[in-house]
Amino acid sequence: MKKSIFSGTGPTSKGTPVDISDLTKEAGPLNADPKLVILTCLLILASLTAAYVAAEILLPIILAFVLKLLFQPAMRQLESLRVPRPVAALTVILTLFGLIVGLGAAVSGPASSWAGRLPDGIERLQQRLHFLSKPIQTFQNFMHQIDGGQADVGFNLSGILLQGTQHFASGLFETILILFFLLISGDTFLRRTVEIIPRFSDKRQMVALSQQIEQDISAYLVTITIMNGLVGLATGTAMWATGLGDPILWGVLAFILNYVPILGPFAGVAIFVFVGLLGIDGTWTAFLPAGLYLFIHLIEGEIVTPMLLARRFTLNPVLVILSLIFWFWMWGVPGAILAVPMLAILKIICDEIAPLNSIGHFLEG
Repeated sequence: MKKSIFSGTGPTSKGTPVDISDLTKEAGPLNADPKLVILTCLLILASLTAAYVAAEILLPIILAFVLKLLFQPAMRQLESLRVPRPVAALTVILTLFGLIVGLGAAVSGPASSWAGRLPDGIERLQQRLHFLSKPIQTFQNFMHQIDGGQADVGFNLSGILLQGTQHFASGLFETILILFFLLISGDTFLRRTVEIIPRFSDKRQMVALSQQIEQDISAYLVTITIMNGLVGLATGTAMWATGLGDPILWGVLAFILNYVPILGPFAGVAIFVFVGLLGIDGTWTAFLPAGLYLFIHLIEGEIVTPMLLARRFTLNPVLVILSLIFWFWMWGVPGAILAVPMLAILKIICDEIAPLNSIGHFLEG
């Protein structure tokens, strides 16, 4: 019986490990159509160029699709309670919008307060870490050059933050609008795709495949979001216990940074070292916030999350770093946040589609 291309076999890593040294003895030349390779490279290059140029259009669309997959379990739960789809979508949108506005209002005051302490913070660091006076002086000169030679660093940083907030608000409105109509549409695109497929057996396999992919992606995104929320809660509680204050600000910061593996926690440690030296008097106790944050991240990243996601959803750390660097260069901070979810989504799709299983195996950690 002929096997359909839709019937995925899952990760190919479940088989017996292969010794590479044995393969090199009988390795021959790879057969590939040069024209196909060239056309594929040109297509990828053209797609990436379009993604770079049209970043302001593509970012809200991609973020809306990712959020749609994240909120799909909530939509199905509301539909099981016989809530009409438009009402359910509106409920999800209002909940998301209220959460963003509430957290933004809660952290805006503390963030502005800490930003206002930056000009005096460099001098305080020099006094407390006099043995690092030369590196700190170099950093101060660097900040002074970025500031255009003006003394009021806090003012300019506030202007940059205000500009970034306006840009974020504009993109947020587009994302929520697209997300609302995606939630309302439901399985419309799947039904249209199934109608195009001629064979009934392929129709059934297409439906099963799409549902499995959606279920896996939703499970991954929900798990990661819940774990990031718990990391934020634990970090905020730890910062409050150390006397640093503003637990909501640090919790939200840890929640966002945890979406960027490896680089995010490193940035978080540096931030908590800095704010610890500014907000805590004792020299060694000032490093306690950074130590607690690192401890929380190690428990979550090395024990809890791998245990929940299992090997099926693990990614190659080298590819994760390359993806973070590339998408940060392409789309900035939003690209860095979306880099790993997009890579995980690609792996899940490849694991479920038979011809793409090799790509999924290559992406696996």
